[in-house]
Amino acid sequence: MGELERLLGVLTEVRRRVVRIGVVLAGIFGFLLFFELDPVQLPVFGVSIPFAYPWPSPFYNVTAQVFHAMVAWMLPPGVVLLNVGVGDSILVQMEIGILLAIILGMPWIVHEVGAFLVPAMRRNERMLLRQIGIPASVLFAFGTAIGLFFITPFTFRLLFRYVAAMGLASVLGVQDFATFALLYSLAFGVVFELPVFVYALTRLGVVKAATWRKHWRGAVLGSLVFGMIITPDNSGITMLLIATPMMGLYFGGAYFARRWEHKAVERRAPPAVVGAG
Repeated sequence: MGELERLLGVLTEVRRRVVRIGVVLAGIFGFLLFFELDPVQLPVFGVSIPFAYPWPSPFYNVTAQVFHAMVAWMLPPGVVLLNVGVGDSILVQMEIGILLAIILGMPWIVHEVGAFLVPAMRRNERMLLRQIGIPASVLFAFGTAIGLFFITPFTFRLLFRYVAAMGLASVLGVQDFATFALLYSLAFGVVFELPVFVYALTRLGVVKAATWRKHWRGAVLGSLVFGMIITPDNSGITMLLIATPMMGLYFGGAYFARRWEHKAVERRAPPAVVGAG
């Protein structure tokens, strides 16, 4: 009965944490779908400061505003977006809303997950979690930003150059555009977590630093497979655009893992005894 009670207690705590996360994400998601942000200029000491206030709008909402910004930033001029399915526009707004809700709610998600895991961690694991928490968040945000503002627009421009060279009409389904842009940008955020993952496994003693160097061929193949799965097109160009930085990040994580392991060995080594005389 003791083991069963402990298991039920863990499941109850998991449910409580998941519900708390769900309530926060649902609130953010609802705001994004039913409000728009109206820009205004606030005069402060003779200087106009840009500001935006929320206003109820179930159709032209925050997700629609983000969609228009994505189209203007990512797609080359002349590309026509089509609403192929009846509900494509609604699905696009929901996809954007879900992604934004996860990004905006990530601090709360990290807090709840950490509050659940920390009591069961050893001292060195808690120390590692504190050390890599901020770098992991920064790398995820940095990778997503690179994908959103640089790699994804470059990819669209590159692919539509082939369309123009073939003399074809530059037409794209609205849901295809949103799905590709969001998944491709989010994939870069996930990829930038790779060095943290490699370094953490070595710090915890799960994987030796030499293992990362030994299996580098498998890492290259895994990067190509990940790029192939995460990109919805069959050109191979987008696969290489995401697999190439993934390989570099893997080797970067392996380098820092080897560096930490070398320093750990030096700390554990007994001090040299200087002979008398």
